[in-house]
Amino acid sequence: MSETGFEVLATAAYKGERVAARRLAARSGATEADALRQVLTLAAGTLGLTQLLADREQLRLRDDARRLAKTEEKTRQQDLRKARMRPDADAWRGWFDGSAHPNPGQIGIGALLCGPAGERIEISRRAGHGNSGEAEYLALTALLEAAASNGATGLVVYGDSQVVVNDVNLSAQAVAAGRGAKGLEAHRARTVELMSALGQVSLRWVPRHRNGDADRLSQQAIEGVASAPG
Repeated sequence: MSETGFEVLATAAYKGERVAARRLAARSGATEADALRQVLTLAAGTLGLTQLLADREQLRLRDDARRLAKTEEKTRQQDLRKARMRPDADAWRGWFDGSAHPNPGQIGIGALLCGPAGERIEISRRAGHGNSGEAEYLALTALLEAAASNGATGLVVYGDSQVVVNDVNLSAQAVAAGRGAKGLEAHRARTVELMSALGQVSLRWVPRHRNGDADRLSQQAIEGVASAPG
């Protein structure tokens, strides 16, 4: 029997049949190829080995096609998600961060607003006293106010506060059911109002290391080196 013939048998055989063939070869002294042929011939019965091999090859091809289709669909969905996350070329982008030192304590807010024509507006200032949730919301509203003043459109906003991002993105039903962040209701209402006035605004969470400019600006405000909005 040729090596190619053995590969065909091995491809068609199930795991249990390959194990049985190895055991048969060990007991009888037959080659593994001959033992596998015997096992598959027995499994084929009246169907015959040739037909069994053909049927299993069809099953293998169908399984391969299904796996390929799943892989292609997964890739397509990933591409769609990446496309949704990628701002349009003419979109504005913003980053915000708020800090309270201690917590609660002095609030520093930082935000960066960038436009498609190279606009770059930095916000870094103190914003009274409060906790970290209030600081994050104040930074976000300052960014949205700057966006409104500068005619920003198609705005995509990034922040590393999951509390604020998740709170703003709650559905109206969830808010009505009282599932919003406690103590931040007025800030959420103001944020939603500003976003509605701006039109299309998308708010997304990013890890802290991808929010460096806004973090730097908020810390700068705390340290007392504040700058007015650009």
